[in-house]
Amino acid sequence: MTVAVKICGLNTAETIAAAVEGGAAYLGFNFYPSSPRAVTPETAACLAAAVPANVAKVALVVDAEDRLLDEIAEALSPDIFQLHGRETPERAAAIKARNGRRVMKALSIATEADVAAARAYEGVADLLMFDAKPPPGGLPGGNGLPFDWRLLKDARWSVPWMLAGGLTPDNVAEAIRSTGATRIDVSSGVEDRPGVKSPEKIRRFLAAARSVRA
Repeated sequence: MTVAVKICGLNTAETIAAAVEGGAAYLGFNFYPSSPRAVTPETAACLAAAVPANVAKVALVVDAEDRLLDEIAEALSPDIFQLHGRETPERAAAIKARNGRRVMKALSIATEADVAAARAYEGVADLLMFDAKPPPGGLPGGNGLPFDWRLLKDARWSVPWMLAGGLTPDNVAEAIRSTGATRIDVSSGVEDRPGVKSPEKIRRFLAAARSVRA
């Protein structure tokens, strides 16, 4: 089994290099202003200038207005827009049509009902992301919290999906084995403190994810 890893919230050339050299399949740039990982479209474009074409650039937005989406599309030319807010299926479809980019919808999971609700995005989103519900007052994502992976055990989806939430170099292999996930997302799990990624933790995370293939 080959596992594709997304390193999210990148904001330095050093950590982008560590992610690319370690074999990350997706690089995430956060455009949510309240996040400690937030970057501007111009900064993201500069950071991504040397990213190989085979590594997907992902723009994370939270209930973004069209103006911001257009600015990101123009500056960064992302491969995927990651919708990490309360975007409806209709809004997800409109964003996809407006910019001609793939759309990934992040869903907060805590119960079986949350998993069932994600079905509304099948056929609309190109990818789904399953993340933990944020704590009261927390950010929409990047809180370092896992959810009960057993909720995904028997679910089958018509579109590709990605596992997120509380993953670290120490538990990612177990998460992959428990859920059968072939796509993994990490942000806070490879940080020294919020918003500050560790190149060494990025390398360790990618190596741990690759080890499951054996």
